[in-house]
Amino acid sequence: MKKLVFFIAFFTLACSSVFAQMTKEQVIAEWKRAKVYTKAYLDAMPEAGYTFKATPEIRTFAEQMLHLADANYFFLSTVSGKPSPLKAPAEKTIAQTKEATTKAVMESYDFCISAIESVPLADMQQIVTAEGQKVPKAVLIAKAFEHQTHHRGQTTIYLRLKGVKPPNEMLF
Repeated sequence: MKKLVFFIAFFTLACSSVFAQMTKEQVIAEWKRAKVYTKAYLDAMPEAGYTFKATPEIRTFAEQMLHLADANYFFLSTVSGKPSPLKAPAEKTIAQTKEATTKAVMESYDFCISAIESVPLADMQQIVTAEGQKVPKAVLIAKAFEHQTHHRGQTTIYLRLKGVKPPNEMLF
């Protein structure tokens, strides 16, 4: 068990370090790709599926996507110093419709991309605090990317349970 925990911790650190060492242009390109990939998920779910829960204890499809948006704003406002345009969490305030959810999520990606573009390369190693942790800005961008990937991935099962084939993987 100790070996497994060590491996997972090492793998997570290695992946975060690789992302943090990419050029700024590469990071921006990855966020643009992630936006397109997430949009494909949003487009794939029928309107009626936006309020669907796979089990009673978990978020709806829309709540998963809106939570993703909330975190995008949180992480990238921390990195850039730009305030989030949200006055309250999207997950709690945005209508769980296809149109409203898609708009909110896409706007969060636009905020992320703009925020990354605004941070000078020389500032990427500056330390910021998020969730009680002190990390370089570049690492926090990597964590934000990991988070949105995680929640988008969770929605695959929602699509499958609604009889929808999830979008093909978009690695490039």
